[in-house]
Amino acid sequence: MEIKLYFRMLQRGWWLILLVALISLFASLTVSYITVPQYKATARFIITPGSLLTSEGNPEAVIAGLETLDLPSVVATYTEVMNSQRILGEALSTLGVKNFVPKEYVIRAVVLPESSVLELNITGPDPKLISDMANSIGYQTILFTRSINRVYELNFLDQAAIPEAPISPVPLRDAGLSLLLGLAGGAVLAILSEQIRVPLEAYKFRMQTDIETGVFNNKHFVRVLEEELGNKSSAILSIGIIELNGLTDLLGTLPANSLQKILRNVTETLRRELRGNDVVGRWNKKSFIVMLPTTSGEAANRIFTRIHQSLSVPINLYQYDITLNLNPYVGGGQYSNGITAQELLQKTENALEQAKRDGANPVYVWELRNPFWVQNDVK
Repeated sequence: MEIKLYFRMLQRGWWLILLVALISLFASLTVSYITVPQYKATARFIITPGSLLTSEGNPEAVIAGLETLDLPSVVATYTEVMNSQRILGEALSTLGVKNFVPKEYVIRAVVLPESSVLELNITGPDPKLISDMANSIGYQTILFTRSINRVYELNFLDQAAIPEAPISPVPLRDAGLSLLLGLAGGAVLAILSEQIRVPLEAYKFRMQTDIETGVFNNKHFVRVLEEELGNKSSAILSIGIIELNGLTDLLGTLPANSLQKILRNVTETLRRELRGNDVVGRWNKKSFIVMLPTTSGEAANRIFTRIHQSLSVPINLYQYDITLNLNPYVGGGQYSNGITAQELLQKTENALEQAKRDGANPVYVWELRNPFWVQNDVK
């Protein structure tokens, strides 16, 4: 189940995955284009018994030399000598290099594990220079160590060759890795964005929705109405408030779940009688409000009449042995001539009060162009 959930998250966030992957790929190709290629040259050296140990004469000197210098300490010493600035300076002087930029090169000698072999690695932008430097540093180290120690000698095992291809950047490899990382990063971001979006949408839904009915609450309905009037200042639009007077005596006595069921049935009735682009909201405890875009007062009057007739059907509450009459009244108002949302709401509430005063005509719609009540005789 969780796998399907994550898969749906990735499907919804496909554009984010693609975007991150393309950005990563573009960044990799850009870096590969502007980066100076780096080459690596490697030379290896081996430490072997020196002439003092291999000569047949003077055994006492041999023993003294072995007691003074053991092989691990010699290996470590020779490594440090090879990494020293003195040896580097002598090597560059021998090669005749004058404009050497140290920060462009990485020079490092290491001891290979469990051996007496040293490895010198030099990385830099000039393939021929780094190979010459590796061999020259090795040669200068050999001369220096022979001058201070004849017990163990340092010799070339492999001389450095001129590298043919750079170690970085490698455009195809780097682009492939960047694309994979971009896809993985995009997938993570897509999942995270979904995990953030869902709680935010749930919070937004709670802030906009009436919990009991599932329709817009009063504040959000007014906001939607103001946006609609602001976007279409010259459009025809009608709103209506449906008050269910039959709920007055039940609000404080009927259990919450039973009351919610009644309100949900009213919501379903309203949506059934309205069109897809119409908006439904909860106006107060016993009233609903609807917005009918592109609807004149006359057309709205017909819609409100159908709503009144549908809500006038008695509801049987068998568990309480009650037959409930919602006793609906509808007051409507048509937007026109640039009145504000608050003015339109006030006119609609006035129409509702007029409908309640005249029980014989429970549906009234106010039109600004015709400042008379458009009445519908409900028989």
